[in-house]
Amino acid sequence: MEKFVIQGGKPLIGEVHISGAKIAAVAILPAVLLADGPCIIENLPAISDVELVLKTLKTLGATVKKLSEGTVEIDPTGVSSYVVTKEMSSGMRASSYFLGALLGRMNKAKVAPPGGCDFGVRPIDQHIKGFEAMGTTVTIENDMVVCRADELKGGYIYLDMVTVGATINIMLAAVKAKGMTVIENAAREPHIVDLANFLNSMGANIMGAGTNVIKIRGVERLSGKAYSIIPDQIEAGTYMVAAAATCGDVTITDVTPKHLESIIVKLIEAGAIVEQFDEAVRIKMENRPRRCQVKTMPHPGFPTDMQPQIATMLAIAEGESTVIEAVWDNRFRYIDELYKMGAQIKVEGKRAIITGKEALIPSFVNATDLRAGAAMVIAGLMTEGKTTVGNIAYIDRGYEKLVEKLTALGADIKRVSD
Repeated sequence: MEKFVIQGGKPLIGEVHISGAKIAAVAILPAVLLADGPCIIENLPAISDVELVLKTLKTLGATVKKLSEGTVEIDPTGVSSYVVTKEMSSGMRASSYFLGALLGRMNKAKVAPPGGCDFGVRPIDQHIKGFEAMGTTVTIENDMVVCRADELKGGYIYLDMVTVGATINIMLAAVKAKGMTVIENAAREPHIVDLANFLNSMGANIMGAGTNVIKIRGVERLSGKAYSIIPDQIEAGTYMVAAAATCGDVTITDVTPKHLESIIVKLIEAGAIVEQFDEAVRIKMENRPRRCQVKTMPHPGFPTDMQPQIATMLAIAEGESTVIEAVWDNRFRYIDELYKMGAQIKVEGKRAIITGKEALIPSFVNATDLRAGAAMVIAGLMTEGKTTVGNIAYIDRGYEKLVEKLTALGADIKRVSD
């Protein structure tokens, strides 16, 4: 087992480049199955979730060729299997996207339920609702989700809740269905727009991505194209919070500042100085963070995937802060790890009341999920002394070259084996 060993208490200073967006990548890669020729995907992050999706594509029969760092060519013409087994899906949440992609390609799919981080129930009832509205029969057979359709037809789907996963899956299934599909109460995240842009570049007819109503007029075929993935909003936000938490001065480059607005607003509220440029933001914190009130919401609200990171920073803020998690259940499990470092936090259901302390105590903590793992790294960086972070396989799922990037900013962090 590997772990991170951090000698904290040093401000992060310098410049960090942001990789391609994980959440966009794991949706766009399955979407390649809908093309009738090879696709070249650029700006792929070198993370374990991407490797798992590429491995799954190979298992289905696609040819995957690495052209350069962050660029692969995928030829789906040899795909004949429509089955994604439990062994393939157990390590990643995004395995469910193969349902929509395989349905769109072959009118059938058999996929094991998704794995990945466990911080709450992950029902796919809204995905199924969408598939059924397009004429699909969905059953559970031997713990596998099985979808079959004689012909996919456009349908009207009102999502009972805003869900990124269901929005993506319905889009994937609908692009080659006959007629018009309408998704009401759709998710609006940047990666939804990125997926729509990729599909449209191949010949799809998707309108309204980025709004709460998406209309998809089915087409007969999609051609292979080259496409570059957007920057990772959550990786950028993580470095922004890390800079503020360590009283640092960091410029985060290769980003889309508009995607970061909700994070920027909260960092300014906490006392950070923020400068925005065309494709960069600079975060500077001169004093201890101030108290802040945060509530996670679907985009354009504050992202749930940034909640553990900012809550960790608020553990050393002046005064009492409140963090409300309105998206996922059980996302406060990481707070037990912050208790080991002396944090003063009271959890009441989906609300965490954080009484800031001047400093935390170095300790051995574990990553309980991907973003909680990033929060533990921030905790170590902002705390004087030696902090060890275990279960870092979670962190590898979503952060490319974390040690190298933090070291370049002046952090003392090492990956070691037990």
